[in-house]
Amino acid sequence: MDENVEIVKRFYDETVQYEWNRLDRHKVEYELSKRYIKRYVKPKEIVLDLGGGPGKYSLYLSELGCDVTLADLSPKNVDFAINKARELGLHLNAICADSRDLSAFDDEYFDHVLCMGPMYHLKDENDRINTINECMKKLKPNGTLFVSFVSSFSFVWDYLIRNPGLILTEDRKTELNIIRDDVNFAGHGFTENFYIRPNDVLPFFERFELEKLHLINCESFLYLREPELLMHSPEVITAWLDLAEQVCEREDLMSLAEHFMYIGRKKNIV
Repeated sequence: MDENVEIVKRFYDETVQYEWNRLDRHKVEYELSKRYIKRYVKPKEIVLDLGGGPGKYSLYLSELGCDVTLADLSPKNVDFAINKARELGLHLNAICADSRDLSAFDDEYFDHVLCMGPMYHLKDENDRINTINECMKKLKPNGTLFVSFVSSFSFVWDYLIRNPGLILTEDRKTELNIIRDDVNFAGHGFTENFYIRPNDVLPFFERFELEKLHLINCESFLYLREPELLMHSPEVITAWLDLAEQVCEREDLMSLAEHFMYIGRKKNIV
């Protein structure tokens, strides 16, 4: 295991509860992602949640009646997910795995593969390509692939919300200059990270035998006001989510994202 992978593994081993709670804090990302996943994933289908962390999406899909396998780099996340499934009375398979080597699984076994985490950390493009190739091997023909990325603009929105004064700190200012320079980021963010420009997501997938179904902005236009929105009633939140869902594929809103999700169908090559 190379040094960067070990750093990422250690980071997630040390932040299991924080990661479990993250999607409660970022309800917009979670709810919009679930809405799109549910368009394609049906009860009794077989799902691989690759890089599934402590199991938020895995347990949601298990509750829907899917046969779910969670695979994650972090043993402590895997243990947490297994224990949480047991606590909730849900069935879940879970193992430790590196996204670049899925040889533990049979080829063309899964109806759907969620790869909603590994791309945040694979700084080398060959590793990103290898991960998608591994996902494609394990996916049935006509199966659905869901792949999430962090936006290269995420530094800007995060610092603006959390602490605008960070722009006066030299190393943070360098990160913020990514929006000016319009480049991808591969380096140390919250751990070892890769963040992609909005315009680079679709070209990345052109090399694979995939039919593009969607590219969504997982926060739509709500990210900068999410903390205030979540203070309102469920009825108000749902109404804003409904509006956000209707526009989250618009190209002119992609730069507002912290996360993107690409959804593609594996072509049935005869």
